[in-house]
Amino acid sequence: MAASLATRGQPSVELHLHHHLKAPSKEELQRLPEAHKLELSQKVRVYCIIMVQPKGLLHWATAKDTWSKHCDRAAFYSSESAKALEAVDLKEQDEWAKLRKALKHAYDNAGDLRWFFVARPTTFAIIENLKYLVLNKDPGQPFYIGNALKSGELEYVEYESGIVLSLEALRRLVGIFHDEDKCPERGRAIWKLSEEKQLAVCLKYTGVLARNPPDVIEGCCSDMAVTFSGMTPNQMQVMMYGVYRLRPYGHDFHDSLMFLPPEGSDND
Repeated sequence: MAASLATRGQPSVELHLHHHLKAPSKEELQRLPEAHKLELSQKVRVYCIIMVQPKGLLHWATAKDTWSKHCDRAAFYSSESAKALEAVDLKEQDEWAKLRKALKHAYDNAGDLRWFFVARPTTFAIIENLKYLVLNKDPGQPFYIGNALKSGELEYVEYESGIVLSLEALRRLVGIFHDEDKCPERGRAIWKLSEEKQLAVCLKYTGVLARNPPDVIEGCCSDMAVTFSGMTPNQMQVMMYGVYRLRPYGHDFHDSLMFLPPEGSDND
């Protein structure tokens, strides 16, 4: 998916080739009546699943105070409880088993939310651009979207840049969690893969494949980028300012659709 901006160390834009998912064309939206635009803007709602660790409290706190406020619901999932910040305590150390439990918890508690975004605390996401990206997609169909990479014959979505799942994709995934032959939780040498690859294998058994190549542009940088990865807490704060507050004098922006952040999002 997403704009994978690797910012470890001293970043240099010139040295990176970024991948950005393009949002749908604006022309069709511009022809819609205002009432229809409002209806569309309210129907796309996102549950953010943010995987954290107690030792990364600063990243955790920064994600909580910045971009995650623009999710319709944001839940932080941890291997253990932390006094300083609220999270769902999964009581699990294994990364793949932890991700499975988090996805199952999100599915069981989604309510009327139909899109799911999985991220690390070092990811910065522009949720409005994510909503625009999936606007013309039916969450009743199985979508597994992101910056797709290949490992042999397996195509998987890069975890660091964020993973988008539709409700149907997550429903199928949760269903196959019960099949230890196709989607084991742990204990087999062949399954000593990263959690992003394990996720792709399980989804593949349900007929859900990673989507990316048709919707990607290359270069730096898209004006509709969805995520940036490998961010430090300070970089997240700067991104928050640049995305939601900073405007050049004399420039006006007239987008055809407005995704209003949830109540309590006091960053913009």
